[in-house]
Amino acid sequence: MLHSSTLLFLKKLKNNNNKPWFDEHKEEYLSAKNDFENFVEKIIHIISLFDNDIKELHPKDCTFRINRDIRFSKDKTPYKTNMGASFNRGGKKSIFSGYYFHLQPGGKSFVGGGLWMPEPIALKKLRQEIDYCFPEFKKIITNASFKKQYAGGLEMNKNQMLVNVPKGYNKEDEAASFLKLKNYVAIKNIPDSLLTNSALAKDTGQAFRALMPLVKFINRSIE
Repeated sequence: MLHSSTLLFLKKLKNNNNKPWFDEHKEEYLSAKNDFENFVEKIIHIISLFDNDIKELHPKDCTFRINRDIRFSKDKTPYKTNMGASFNRGGKKSIFSGYYFHLQPGGKSFVGGGLWMPEPIALKKLRQEIDYCFPEFKKIITNASFKKQYAGGLEMNKNQMLVNVPKGYNKEDEAASFLKLKNYVAIKNIPDSLLTNSALAKDTGQAFRALMPLVKFINRSIE
């Protein structure tokens, strides 16, 4: 579980997203950061029980900085109003698929994972693997545990899909709609009420366990 003070800090930061305020509340930030990192450490341990690729990670390998990169953004607010952690083989900057936890009070928190914005070479390899091994891929995303955790299945947002099937693939193929994807992720929303509940770590672990076969399938394809 996370402390209510961590959620409160993020809520206040949303309304005071500027450096003077942040500097005045640095101790609150450090307390929230420590709370989140302690939670991340618990999740690393839970994931490592079913995915050995994660067991060597530390919180610093997974958590993202709160400072925003504003160099190419019209939004010049300096800080993120969320905290995130990516549990990937090799750490958060790895090319491999993994698990993600997103903390953002106001009904915007979620767990999930997969492969987000992959490099062209990795995306090409994954599409080939899906085409070659579609029965296996289909079995993973229609598994009862996966569907229980991710009722919507893989994200099939048309804004994140190609209009046509990639060159070299049959548009009539059963895998066609999945081959058009640019990202391969599944997401489960977390209500604010669960964030400070003792069941948060357990529920997060169950969601990640259901995602593990997909993560392994993706990583096998891009190795």
